[in-house]
Amino acid sequence: MLKKILAAVAMLYAAACFAAVDVNKASAAELDSIKGIGPSISTKILDERKKGAFKDWADFVERVKGIGEGNAAKFSAEGMTVNGDTFKAAAPAAKKVDTKKADTKEAKAEPAKMAASAAKK
Repeated sequence: MLKKILAAVAMLYAAACFAAVDVNKASAAELDSIKGIGPSISTKILDERKKGAFKDWADFVERVKGIGEGNAAKFSAEGMTVNGDTFKAAAPAAKKVDTKKADTKEAKAEPAKMAASAAKK
């Protein structure tokens, strides 16, 4: 019986160690407990939070200077959340294909193909 109680207490303690820290509710000490966040960054976070709660990770990254998507991913991996959500990297933007250039290349290649075809006949 004692072993079961000790095991339950140990499991609760382990769960508490990995508890998520919500950026909209955390104190400076709780923010500092996240690896990579020191007093300077936690002060920036708290100053921006005074202006209004963070809506999502994009809002957090945009408003807090010095935090990009890379840091946001690291902080999220360490247990930080914004409104209970973990960081999900934005999908990379698809490369824009310049259709004008493609059309021009095809238009230039077409007469050459026709000439080569006519020469074979």
